[in-house]
Amino acid sequence: MKKPIYRSLLPIMLLLFMPFDLYAAQFNGDSLSLFWGVPFIGILLSIALMPLFLPQLWHHHYGKIICGWTLLFLVSALFSFGLQSTIYLTAHAILEEYIPFILLLLALFTVSGGILVKSPMKSTPKFNVGLLALGTLLASIMGTTGAAMLMIRPLIRANRERQYTVHTVIFFIFLVANIGGGLTPLGDPPLFIGFLKGVSFSWTVKHMLLPVWLTTAILLAIYYMIDRHYFCRQYGKLATTMTAKSKEPTKVYGIKNLLLLVAIIANVLVSGIWQSSISFTILGAHITLSNLIRDLFFILITLISIRITPKQVRAGNEFNWDPLIEVAKLFIGIFITIVPMLAILRAGNNGALASLVSLVNTSQGEPINGMYFWFTGLLSGFLDNAPTYLVFFNLAGGDAPMLMTTLTNTLLAISMGSVFMGALSYIGNAPNFMVKNIASQNNIAMPGFFGYMKWSVAILIPVFIVNHLIFF
Repeated sequence: MKKPIYRSLLPIMLLLFMPFDLYAAQFNGDSLSLFWGVPFIGILLSIALMPLFLPQLWHHHYGKIICGWTLLFLVSALFSFGLQSTIYLTAHAILEEYIPFILLLLALFTVSGGILVKSPMKSTPKFNVGLLALGTLLASIMGTTGAAMLMIRPLIRANRERQYTVHTVIFFIFLVANIGGGLTPLGDPPLFIGFLKGVSFSWTVKHMLLPVWLTTAILLAIYYMIDRHYFCRQYGKLATTMTAKSKEPTKVYGIKNLLLLVAIIANVLVSGIWQSSISFTILGAHITLSNLIRDLFFILITLISIRITPKQVRAGNEFNWDPLIEVAKLFIGIFITIVPMLAILRAGNNGALASLVSLVNTSQGEPINGMYFWFTGLLSGFLDNAPTYLVFFNLAGGDAPMLMTTLTNTLLAISMGSVFMGALSYIGNAPNFMVKNIASQNNIAMPGFFGYMKWSVAILIPVFIVNHLIFF
């Protein structure tokens, strides 16, 4: 007689709710060597080098390549720490980190793709500066991801007749996808984590205002000179007298999606403020009721946007799912293989990066604010900037009232570094890679991983040195 299906599923159901926390202790950052970072570095090098040297292989099989590096880490963890610990690490990375990340990106990508802005304005250097400034301002209101997804298509559309547009997208990533998010806790995940840890909303606005405005002003000035150069090369010097004015009005279609965009922002804010005592444990991963409702709401918003948006609007945006699919495949490998690197970093002075971490404080334990700025920033450029912020926040004492008063410059260094330097690489912040993919789909020849870093190092590092000299 055939067993009922529920009896076959019973062992799996019991496995889901086993106390995997008991096994998590085996995976301790204090005892991990830097060799555990090989799969993560392998993914980064694959993203950076394979599109250059093996473009056909990468284009058709990048998902399998990322899967291979991820399996290398999982198999190594299986042999070193056992099945339970490996399941726990994977479940934590996917259920607590990756799924909320990709659902937020899904909602923002779908909703922003349902907003079509048609403008007859001529693209001039001044007009482009205005668009970048607007996007930078919006980033602190709706978050860097929201502003980037909303503004990238109108920017690309406005520059369709321009021969040279790569620099415009790169500066868009610098400003809208990163630096613009530094003004409020809503702007970027690291600042939102600080807000949840007790850093007041007003402190962030007050102390980050000058750094954000100064950095934005410098970058917009640099952008204007570069864009003016390319504009004159295409149209001639006399064309600098052109204006972006037009008698035809700018038209916005899919306005209902703007309300859904507001709903996404409110959903993120509420989920952070409302901390429910009810939680679920699946394979050792803790999922609170507030986070579960947040993620379900993201799915609901996505479905509503698909339902209410006319097909013509998405067609006008040349909307398709390919950029999101690529980001989803790449980042699931990143989120899993980055686990040991973050564990080593969290171990602080007890981990394999102890010599690096020790440089942020003097022998008397006093913080070196410049070092906090650079180390938080450089690590945020290649690791997840939210946990990196938290690591250095805790290294500086983790006491929000003290950091907001006695150690104001230390907290400012951590905040500026984690937000600003996410612009150093395509993987430094969530929207960077998405913007790059959308631009590539619109036939803009975006540079590869290292090609982008030539721009970011050449332009941003001198600006960050100015930040260091002024603020620290």
